[in-house]
Amino acid sequence: MTTQTADLKQIGTGLKAETRKQIVTNLNTLLADEHVLYTKTRNFHWNVTGIHFSTLHALFEEQYDAIKLMADEIAERTRKLGGFAIGSMRAFSQFMRLEDAPDTQITAEAMLIDLVEDHEQIIRNLREDIDRAAELGDEGTADMLTGIMRQHESIAWMLRSMLQS
Repeated sequence: MTTQTADLKQIGTGLKAETRKQIVTNLNTLLADEHVLYTKTRNFHWNVTGIHFSTLHALFEEQYDAIKLMADEIAERTRKLGGFAIGSMRAFSQFMRLEDAPDTQITAEAMLIDLVEDHEQIIRNLREDIDRAAELGDEGTADMLTGIMRQHESIAWMLRSMLQS
């Protein structure tokens, strides 16, 4: 897996090119996971059925819109650091850590469980990414990632709440 970068040497913000390259790789990995989760959530929005169809259909749409905005923020941070934000399915598949959505119809409950697990995995990954960005002296990225983590925590909480009877 390679990280495509713009001219990292021309940015004079106090972070060395090698440091920014490491951060860009982490950001592109997160971007791939966000894209997988966006696509999965949209898939579930289209295919949810059952007694809670209306509620889940609207909830999934709200959540994939939020994920789309988080992905955009990550891609823009990548560019601010002089990197190249990945955007192809091939690149996403090389960087992603999450599993893709199943190719078959699953129950609404299984959709909720799958999404909770993915959001929680992203939260765990973000905790490591935040620490890494801080260790590398990039407080801007650490701060952005903390905000994204809080958004995933809120979404995971909503999904877990839907699973309680």
